Amino acid sequence: MRKLLIIVMLAFSAGVMAQNPNVIEQLMKDEPEFILNFVSFMKDLEEGVEDNSLKSDTVTIDRSMFPNDEYLATYGMNRDSLLTIFQMVVNQNEGMEKLILKFGDATEIGIKPVAETKSKYAPLYKYRIYLKDKKGNGFSKRHPEEFLSQKSIDRRKRQKIKIKDSDLPLTASYLSEIRNTGAKVVNVSKWNNTVVVSLTDTSVVDVIAGMPFVTSTRKVAEYLKPQKPDTVSHAHWVKPFTANDSTSNLYGKAYTQIKQLNGVALHDRGFKGQGVTVAVIDAGFCNQNVLPIFSNVNVLGWRDFVEPYTDHLFNASSHGTNVLSCIGANTPNVMIGTAPMASFWLLRAEDEHSEQLVEEDNWAAAVEFADSVGVDVVNSSLGYVNFDNKADNNEYSELDGKTALISRTASMMASKGMILCNSAGNSGDERWKKIGVPADADNILAVGAIDSIGRNATFSSVGYSADGRVKPDVVAMGYLAVVADIKGDINRTFGTSFSSPILCGMVATLWSALPKLNAYEIMDIIRQSGDRYDKPDNVFGYGIPDFEKAYEMGKALH
Repeated sequence: MRKLLIIVMLAFSAGVMAQNPNVIEQLMKDEPEFILNFVSFMKDLEEGVEDNSLKSDTVTIDRSMFPNDEYLATYGMNRDSLLTIFQMVVNQNEGMEKLILKFGDATEIGIKPVAETKSKYAPLYKYRIYLKDKKGNGFSKRHPEEFLSQKSIDRRKRQKIKIKDSDLPLTASYLSEIRNTGAKVVNVSKWNNTVVVSLTDTSVVDVIAGMPFVTSTRKVAEYLKPQKPDTVSHAHWVKPFTANDSTSNLYGKAYTQIKQLNGVALHDRGFKGQGVTVAVIDAGFCNQNVLPIFSNVNVLGWRDFVEPYTDHLFNASSHGTNVLSCIGANTPNVMIGTAPMASFWLLRAEDEHSEQLVEEDNWAAAVEFADSVGVDVVNSSLGYVNFDNKADNNEYSELDGKTALISRTASMMASKGMILCNSAGNSGDERWKKIGVPADADNILAVGAIDSIGRNATFSSVGYSADGRVKPDVVAMGYLAVVADIKGDINRTFGTSFSSPILCGMVATLWSALPKLNAYEIMDIIRQSGDRYDKPDNVFGYGIPDFEKAYEMGKALH
């Protein structure tokens, strides 16, 4: 019966819910005990069927298992739900010709295999389209208010940055012609003058490639199976705070990771990231919108570049939730992050269900959106080396900050007045060992990982970049880093995914203390405050920054 139990559970989870995608979401929301009841029912059922009955072509489940409808109701079930589930059992169990259900009222129902009719799925493809120019786009650098927020314009003015051609939107007529082919525009990049389209008929790409304003095309994703949206809520996992969550330290368990950067000194001076806007670009922010640990965090908004125009990012990966807690958590004695008074945009660019080149385009679109709404600092705990399509894999020679689209985009951010903190990567223990993209970008802070006493975390990816620049730039605590998880528990974890936001929050805090400095100046004094600034290497970079020291250096500049 163990086998039958497993078959039934698979049928229930894979079969029924695949045909009725809203069932699981509704059950989790309205009837959270249903699944547990069903499992309990199947365990009871297990006791009533002999293992050798599975050897037969016909399996009979005796009436003692279903004495009456009231019995089924105690498990939240009825005859119809049983028939649906066991039909799946028969369909998916090769060799079973018939399954007989005998009920207490002497009713017998025989279930035979039924061939499932499946609609044919047309594979979906995404292509990056490179445009020749922006002629006739109707926008002018003299009127940036037509395509940038006032906050974004003010950030440029404060740093004496001029509006550039790369800031101008793409030519609308070009996009219209592309759409007229039947291709769907997924996202665009002003800075790279590219468009990503999705389509099922690849011959359309040839039509687009022949347009006079198109220079080239490149396939960036293919989906040979239907993609399931992240629609299942996990809000029921959230637990309230208890006395056990509280500590005697104001920062909770996160004290060590901020103290290591001498960040407490800036907090004690009253600088905690206020007035600075941070964007977190990640794979998802599961439960961030319902977790008590974030109740005091100022989230300005969110945007999903994987599943556009949805709020599925709150059902997707919890990685971004962990990351955000390192920066913005603001619950005294439970957890305080490195920039608890900053404001935040939450942006999803990583699709954790696959690893495809289009995620670089998602990332670029997210960064440009962050620019347009006036973000100052971006944390990206993402990096790419290998893809599902091996032809897209990166070579070390390409880690020059210019070859990969994501790295070109990252290298432009400081020239727009923004600072990028990006995880160095977790390949230090692997054959590759090196950083990924966009950690290779120029004029950013690529962040490696150390432990609480400053020793190298062996998983932390190493430099240098292919063109000889110091990478990582700096390091922070990424070994046993403290984060808030999907339930609201405060736990420890590993990865440059967490050293980067710990550092990022201190960047925001430093900039709130030194608002007259530009992006390049802030990054320079952070590097110069590193404990290995005089002898940088490819493991620690310029070392562990001292943010009080950086603050004093910054005051001397102005």
